[in-house]
Amino acid sequence: MSLNPETTETRGKLTGSAPLAPLVWFKSGGSAEWLFEPADVSDLQNFLRNLSADVDVWPLGLGSNLIVRDGGKRGVTVRLGKAFANISLHSDDPEMIVCGAGAPGIAAASFARDNALAGTEFLRGIPGTVGGAVRMNAGAYGREMCDILVSADVVMRDGSLESFSLDDMEYSYRHSALPEDAIVVDATLRATPGEKEAITAEMKRIADEREASQPLRTKTGGSTFKNPDGHKAWQLVDEAGCRGLKIGQAQVSEKHCNFLINLGGAASADIENLGDEVRRRVKEHSGIDLQWEIQRVGEKP
Repeated sequence: MSLNPETTETRGKLTGSAPLAPLVWFKSGGSAEWLFEPADVSDLQNFLRNLSADVDVWPLGLGSNLIVRDGGKRGVTVRLGKAFANISLHSDDPEMIVCGAGAPGIAAASFARDNALAGTEFLRGIPGTVGGAVRMNAGAYGREMCDILVSADVVMRDGSLESFSLDDMEYSYRHSALPEDAIVVDATLRATPGEKEAITAEMKRIADEREASQPLRTKTGGSTFKNPDGHKAWQLVDEAGCRGLKIGQAQVSEKHCNFLINLGGAASADIENLGDEVRRRVKEHSGIDLQWEIQRVGEKP
């Protein structure tokens, strides 16, 4: 693929052979063939309109819930920065919040709290961007994005800007109907009036519970496997004898069995192979096929 940062028309930043490991929570994996950080929505639209249709485009958020394989990611990786992190009250409805897709979920929850709006507290427990949460119908502590999303503005691969309603998203468990190369640029969320003290207390409860039960201070990707109907993934992993299981420097967390961690020098292959070995052992023990919740992208070496 021939892209030249000096001749490609963009107001953003275009970098070739950009290491992705520093940008993802596992701190492993290869480089992006190209990393594009657009200046704003129109810059992103213009870039995509002029990009050959055969070039793969993939959006990167905060890098949680993600394994980038060691061979790197072909095509263009798009990362939305501060220009896409604004949060405001809707101009026509003070019970709705408009969030840039690059805003962290915790920032959206905090903004809602500061405006005495309830219903978004669960975002305190989601370690990613609003855009990523919209794409995968992220959820925690009994709520999901489908419970609060009104609509999302999305830049399509051809550079067009489209609005997706909640119904358009066709949400299911950790899944939406958005095309893989579509890029969420903002989302409108529905909240309800609440008491700031109660909202603050609920966010603190969520934060404390996460700290107590999850290995947050390690190199991890978050929740690894989806919960099968009627089961908890962590419990299936534990019952299959996988707590603490290692491959290389990758390990199943002793603290929470649905988390994989990088002990320091793990390759992405170690982490992915460990996950597949856990799936094999769970299938052998319980007959249940665990499905990855963590997204795995890129090329194997």
